Amino acid sequence: MLRVWFRCALALLLAPLAAAQAQAQAPMPYVAFTAIVEHPALDDVRKGALEELAALGYKDKQTLRTSFDSAQGQPANAAQIAAKLVGQRPSVIVAISTPSAQSVLAATNEVPIVFSAVTDPVAAKLVADPARPGANVTGVTDMAPVAQQVELARQLVPSLKRLGVIYNPGETNSIALIAVLRRAVKDAGLELVESAANRSADLSAAAERLVGRVDALYLPTDNVVASGLEAVVAVARQNRMPTIGDAGYVPRGVLVGSGFNYVDLGRITGRLVADILKGRKPGDLPVASSTNLDVVLNAQEAQRIGLAVPPALAARAKPVAANK
Repeated sequence: MLRVWFRCALALLLAPLAAAQAQAQAPMPYVAFTAIVEHPALDDVRKGALEELAALGYKDKQTLRTSFDSAQGQPANAAQIAAKLVGQRPSVIVAISTPSAQSVLAATNEVPIVFSAVTDPVAAKLVADPARPGANVTGVTDMAPVAQQVELARQLVPSLKRLGVIYNPGETNSIALIAVLRRAVKDAGLELVESAANRSADLSAAAERLVGRVDALYLPTDNVVASGLEAVVAVARQNRMPTIGDAGYVPRGVLVGSGFNYVDLGRITGRLVADILKGRKPGDLPVASSTNLDVVLNAQEAQRIGLAVPPALAARAKPVAANK
């Protein structure tokens, strides 16, 4: 009887140790991040996702293993990265931007995928129904509040008749966004003047083509535009052309903007990743977005180009200091 009691007591004492050893030996979840290019908005998505994962108990290098690959703006690189990551069999692939998400989805129908900073996931053929993505994919959209941004342009420049826009016609997300912009501009009774830039190196020339032809310049959430924004701002500043775009562009020299906080979008992305790590299926998780919109103003830029910001707009916008 004493021997039986001793064995039971020993088993009870050793059980927690055995559980701890099993947990220590279990591999950490692996989350692989990839983006089409590195620029502040996409970098903020990754930052927000890592912050949210850490807050939920998935701390990088402690209880989570992560990696990051940039395609350096090249779709061919994105395809190679996707193939490499699928071969590594991560717990989740986080594909930031439309081209990266398309490349990853083309490479696997098994590894869970969370996309982020995708303007129109339906147009990009990532999901058929955002409410029920199905398969191995879900994510976060950053469709810009285009109608609100056009209205901002009208408030900023009351005499506005022609609005210019620069975008990359080779990006699916940009094509979808420009279609929305065309409707919003038409509804506002304005004319849209378009200028294409397929690469960051083309941005200055694309901006120059609009000088003297437009009353203000709209800068969309386009990866080429975002990666070389300062080149466009320089042309606009030299020619005293007011600029309107995403809120995240304003610290980089754009005059006024409205949009999402990309760190916030990243946190939403991180919550989706955590749900999948806990056992949820990606296809059961609806595509998400942020409801927090900011209107921000760069008063220094207004002074540089000699523009008097209407008092009503100045009163409702958050002031943002320009980056040095």
